[in-house]
Amino acid sequence: MAGTVDIVIVNWNAGVLLAACLDSLAAADRSVIARIVVVDNGSIDGSADLEMPGLPLQIIRTGENLGFGRACNLGAAQGDSDYILLLNPDTEVDRDAISTAAAYLDDPRHADIGVVGIRLVDRQGMAQRHCARFPTPRTFLAESLGLTHLFPQRFKPMLMLDFDHLKTRDVDHVMGAFYCIRRSLFETLGGFDPAYFVYLEDLDLSRRVTRTGARIRYLAQPRAFHHQGGTSEQIKARRLHYSLAGKLTYARKHFGRGGAAAAWIAVLLIEPFTRSGLALKRRSFAELRETWQGILMLYRALPALLRSSRPTQAAL
Repeated sequence: MAGTVDIVIVNWNAGVLLAACLDSLAAADRSVIARIVVVDNGSIDGSADLEMPGLPLQIIRTGENLGFGRACNLGAAQGDSDYILLLNPDTEVDRDAISTAAAYLDDPRHADIGVVGIRLVDRQGMAQRHCARFPTPRTFLAESLGLTHLFPQRFKPMLMLDFDHLKTRDVDHVMGAFYCIRRSLFETLGGFDPAYFVYLEDLDLSRRVTRTGARIRYLAQPRAFHHQGGTSEQIKARRLHYSLAGKLTYARKHFGRGGAAAAWIAVLLIEPFTRSGLALKRRSFAELRETWQGILMLYRALPALLRSSRPTQAAL
């Protein structure tokens, strides 16, 4: 008997993107889809006011923005299917994308695979290079100094830009835009760590997945369109704050004391000036302003980050 899939979509003011995503699910092979749970994180644009007859749709309104990971955990808890598909609202799946991912996990030969992702493409059908490698303190330092852009062969960035994403292979991490995980594994790990608000919570989950001995597989054949950027384009300064906060949380959780200290110094004391220099080089004073707005948000959040990023047994 084929395994079934619960789809969890976290929505925050996604507008027409969410409607297009659900339209693609309505046109997809739904033989394995048990339910579609949209967790609305306090949207004010009416995007969650949905009626999709024929879809097994459930809408949860949180009344506030819980962040991506906490909202995913809430949505995942609504079902009991074999697999949980975390799907971004700015995606549109091909007809067989979900059934192909589920069938791959169903195959007894793939029992050691815990997570699968698929090819994400732009409107021209070009593959987006979204798979990532697990970072080290050197990675964060090199990114803060801009070395991953200047010397990518010597200083490998987190994103696997050297992988063309045209063939199926094992990777460290597949992007949370389409992240299909075995429910048993997700529940064993306690889902997403709520210490992250958004950004790197999916990388953290992949790190914990691989520590169980499970593999993560990128599938090149099934596809989904990914808008890329999505609703985060609305809040660039806050997006930078959350992105850098995610780095600090990841470093404190997964690096040793010395490595975490080096990463924090790089993110807090080096990266602001590197980003400022790039903004000035581009003569973009709007970017410079947004950079420092995001950095100041990060500095103000440091006491809370120090408290929340301590590893706990449930989050390991």
